[in-house]
Amino acid sequence: MYGIRNCDSVRKARKLLDESKVEYTFHDYKKDGADENALNEACERFGWESVLNKRGTTWRKLDDETKAGVSDQASAIALMMQETSLIKRPLITGGKQLLLGFDAALWGEVMEKGEL
Repeated sequence: MYGIRNCDSVRKARKLLDESKVEYTFHDYKKDGADENALNEACERFGWESVLNKRGTTWRKLDDETKAGVSDQASAIALMMQETSLIKRPLITGGKQLLLGFDAALWGEVMEKGEL
């Protein structure tokens, strides 16, 4: 699981996994940086527009020139590598399912199928 330790969505996701006794490794973007391969995989699966979090304060604080410079997957990943708070979280890789963002119902279905 990739995310930021103090993010509400990540906390909910970790709680669900812990309560469900699902083993996982946590990669904290703030402490460990972003994983470019995981970002590429997520962008290929979900589209870079979904992986890049434009709803948070980090995006709103960026200058207009920087925002305008994000026009494709490569430029989005380059910016997310610099500003890890721009990555939608949590991101789950390594299982049979790649998951982006926390949706308790969807995660429950995936866990029931044994795909997490």
